[in-house]
Amino acid sequence: MSTIEDIILRYDKRGMTPLRPHLPEDYCTRAARCVLDAPGRALIATGFYITRAGATETDGPPGAYFIGKALEALGRPVTYVTDRLTTPVFDGIVAAEDVVDFPFADAEESEAFAVDLLERMQPSVAIAIERCGFTGPGRYLNMRGQDTSEYHAKLDYIFMHHGATVGIGDGGNEIGMGNLAEQIPSVEQLPNEPCVTTVSELIIASVSNWGGYGLVAAMSLLAGRNLLPSPEQEEDIIRAMVDRGAVDGVASAPVYGVDGFTLQENRRTLEALHRLLAEHGVGE
Repeated sequence: MSTIEDIILRYDKRGMTPLRPHLPEDYCTRAARCVLDAPGRALIATGFYITRAGATETDGPPGAYFIGKALEALGRPVTYVTDRLTTPVFDGIVAAEDVVDFPFADAEESEAFAVDLLERMQPSVAIAIERCGFTGPGRYLNMRGQDTSEYHAKLDYIFMHHGATVGIGDGGNEIGMGNLAEQIPSVEQLPNEPCVTTVSELIIASVSNWGGYGLVAAMSLLAGRNLLPSPEQEEDIIRAMVDRGAVDGVASAPVYGVDGFTLQENRRTLEALHRLLAEHGVGE
């Protein structure tokens, strides 16, 4: 029987699989326990800006949305955190009061904003999915090694000031990948200057959205109920976010896809996760 981790690492194009031995075998379950053992509000950070397209990508926000829906189904309040370059993709999908627009500011102001946000919201857990993170010199780099710091607000400070955190990534430059900062440069496809921001529990996946669904699948097994979206629900959200300005990060174009995977290809991961839950006797 496949594991959640097997499923979300299928079709790996980025070089995540070589990192798997450096994480616990059940890293999705560990992350799910981190979330479920901290009842209360969850902050979910996302948004990765694609400079070639001048827009945020479709990997991240859909996964963030469905992690939030799963938590809401369990009675948990959720707040999404991003910046002004990504907030438009949530318009009309998430209530405006549930989205925090983290300002673009220098390090001192950004850290102060993060600390104030944590004090006001009192979240029990913070989750980052496909959110670019600090490298050692404090820069934000894309997969081509280009400095994109001017396009990413400094959400890292949220995770640097909270004790229960989950990071989800697929490229080595996202918040949470600091857990594997020593191993990442040894993989040819991955950056030599990886993210150094660490988290309590890290999820790696071939596509970060799939890592988000892996987290939800693991939460489902622990909760004894299927909290996953249907493939059709995911496709509807991807289309809605593209219609609001998001782009496929690989194509750098407003097409209905994620990281170069068509919707038909992309849905296979959710279908496999639903089958896994059914095999474990977990229904709706």
